[in-house]
Amino acid sequence: MTDAYREGLERRPANFQPLTPLGFLARSAGVFPERVAIIHGPLRTTYAEFYARARRLASGLRAAGVAPGQTVAALLLNTPPMLEAHYGAPMAGTVLNALNTRLDAAGIAFILGHGEAALVLVDSELAPLLRDALELLEGPPPVVVEYTDPTAEAPRIGLGQDYEAFIAGGDPAFAWQMPADEWDAISLNYTSGTTGNPKGVVYHHRGAALLATGNVVHARLAEPMVYLWTLPMFHCNGWCFPWSVALVSGTQVCLRQVRAGPIYRAIAEHRVNLLCGAPIVMSVLVDAPDVERVAFGHKVTFLTAAAPPPEPVLAAMAGAGFEVIHLYGLTETYGPAVINEWKPEWDALPASEQAALKARQGVKYAALEGLEVLDPQTMEPVPADGETVGEIMFRGNVVMKGYLKNAKATGEAFAGGWFHSGDLAVKHADGYLQIRDRSKDIIISGGENISSIEVEDVLYKHPAVAMAAVVAKADRKWGETPCAFIELKPGAEATADELIAFCRERLARFKCPRHVVFGELPKTSTGKVRKFELRKQAEGV
Repeated sequence: MTDAYREGLERRPANFQPLTPLGFLARSAGVFPERVAIIHGPLRTTYAEFYARARRLASGLRAAGVAPGQTVAALLLNTPPMLEAHYGAPMAGTVLNALNTRLDAAGIAFILGHGEAALVLVDSELAPLLRDALELLEGPPPVVVEYTDPTAEAPRIGLGQDYEAFIAGGDPAFAWQMPADEWDAISLNYTSGTTGNPKGVVYHHRGAALLATGNVVHARLAEPMVYLWTLPMFHCNGWCFPWSVALVSGTQVCLRQVRAGPIYRAIAEHRVNLLCGAPIVMSVLVDAPDVERVAFGHKVTFLTAAAPPPEPVLAAMAGAGFEVIHLYGLTETYGPAVINEWKPEWDALPASEQAALKARQGVKYAALEGLEVLDPQTMEPVPADGETVGEIMFRGNVVMKGYLKNAKATGEAFAGGWFHSGDLAVKHADGYLQIRDRSKDIIISGGENISSIEVEDVLYKHPAVAMAAVVAKADRKWGETPCAFIELKPGAEATADELIAFCRERLARFKCPRHVVFGELPKTSTGKVRKFELRKQAEGV
């Protein structure tokens, strides 16, 4: 580029501002102040109120001594405070860490300590879990603010300050500022790795704004937009939809628990046109008894990730009035960054062929610069023949900053200038990707990541177990569940129920095996377990 295009053409406040999703709420509050932004039971919150409450929260965080750059954790269900935290925390310059509500106390304690949470927002229903976690926490405890949901039966236990009082003490006109740099951290999310210790994935403002905008494009968000929260907001910040829906001034309907009756009633009553979730949510919907179903006469889009939905589930969802779109991504890519972009000409194909096409992960989001299936040794693209296996790799602005306090893992993840997903796939002639296997020993059950190594470590502690290997078993309801293959010590005895109970005493319930198979494990010449063979065996269990 010649100097003529540089001289006098510098970045200035008038022509360059850091990208951030925070302005999405401010705009909607200014344009549609009286529009309903949040529905929660009988509660209705307008955009003007939503914006004011987010600013009050930001003001309250500062007044509580939480400094910019510190972590604000949230152990909350899909309720209004979680939406408010997605704006209020970063408006105060702090980093939001939405905690997985399904973890046990030890898991919560690890994350609070590793992320150095200065303050925790907690739902009263989850306050006993937090109390147990705080007892395990080393170092100074965080400030606790407790939210008591007026639509729930869980009583306040007084673990910390009352959330509504905390909000009321804040300034609704708090002068929040844009991030100094769009590379500044906006949130922290923990994901299971190949060991039991989760890794802290750091998002920046730029990536959050771009992925949120990508959702608007690919989920076809437009007025009137009504989004139902069936996806946990602790999953990749709800795949960035707390920011996406506000961008189009839509309405977000909160739901504490994923239950068929409330979902169907909300869809019919509020004319919900979009919801997201793992295969378990589809199972909840299609398996619901007639007494829980409510008819609705409009189109509803359902975005799903994790294991591709089987053909019978897709057919049942279509019959119930849902259009299913398959997505793919990781915590490290802000949630979905790949979409199975459906082509109209495929509608004429037989159901079995459509199901095969829907099972593919697809093509990149518009917000993602690079998506390839590469040979991890040569870093060269594999042939687009639908047969040659390589590793899915990402490159672009919707890839994480890195892993918190883990330079080694960050460097390994970004080796060769790409983010290594650990997922093995093929590339079809039309450019669509399809996962064949996982190089990481991760099981995705109900949308939750389970480290098979963590489960194996627990099983090895049982006195009767000589060898243990845990693999994913396809499950119609959960997508995948852990299946344990056990080789007992000579002369030792154990039952499946005994080993499952043993795991439940030491792991979060969702991580425990649902099936146990006894016998000699298949091994390589070097003594390594052939997990590929076990996955095949699990299909018949």
